[in-house]
Amino acid sequence: MSDIKIGVIGGSGLYKIDGLADVEEITLSTPFGDPSDNYIVGTLEGQRVAFLPRHGRTHSISPTELNSHANIWGMKKLGVKYIIAVNACGSLREEIAPRHIVVPDQLVDRTRSRDLSFYEGGVVVHMGVADPYEPALSELVYEGVKETGAPVHSGGDFVIIEGPRFSTKAESKIFRSWGCSIIGMTSIPEAFLAREAEIAYATMAHVTDYDVWHETEEPVTVDAVIANLNANVDIAKQAIRNVVAKLADEPQWPSHNALAEAIISRRERQYVPDATWDKLELLIGRYYA
Repeated sequence: MSDIKIGVIGGSGLYKIDGLADVEEITLSTPFGDPSDNYIVGTLEGQRVAFLPRHGRTHSISPTELNSHANIWGMKKLGVKYIIAVNACGSLREEIAPRHIVVPDQLVDRTRSRDLSFYEGGVVVHMGVADPYEPALSELVYEGVKETGAPVHSGGDFVIIEGPRFSTKAESKIFRSWGCSIIGMTSIPEAFLAREAEIAYATMAHVTDYDVWHETEEPVTVDAVIANLNANVDIAKQAIRNVVAKLADEPQWPSHNALAEAIISRRERQYVPDATWDKLELLIGRYYA
């Protein structure tokens, strides 16, 4: 499985990737429980790619119920070095219209009940996430979308709410006043866990609506979300192909060594409880004597 370097996590509306060759379906058990679904592995643009539908292939897992720890640990187990995440989102800016795509560069965490880290039970990690998305990969994702001809925005603050409910008008207006660009429910803790696993991570966020702040547009509905996602699904698939081709030379970025300066605990195996080591060896083993 070491030849699998690229992972794709599909959001709402993206449950498969067309054009995969030599396809195999891999079931993984992880120390953190079961991933959202089996990993679909195949060859795309000459590269081995692992695809995972974030909410399951029947969209049966709500944002708060997602086991992002298992999803990211599984990607690491497969050998993935780069994750292209696809997300649905609402727009908080007039100029970012439904069916546009945003490649954000920042996150704002407004979740309440999510476990945000792999590290506990005897291993303390203070991970730097000043730039929560890998900038170089985000640039490749932006270029990949731009090549499709779709309207795309580079950069923006992505505010993540707990869900599964949509925002109130008061909340939406507050997020706008903060300067946020888009709003969603699933990029946290996924982006943070990818950094903790030393996987470069970037998001392609597909705008489905104007949330509930807009005075002349109808508030967000499930029907509107699905319609706009379906309209953009072919763009997402082509953009993914474009990005995969750009990763053929396996670039090395800061994300791939993110733990080097982040582990504050003693780095000797004897100080890590066995139960903790069993869960975390895959992630931290190379740093411990």
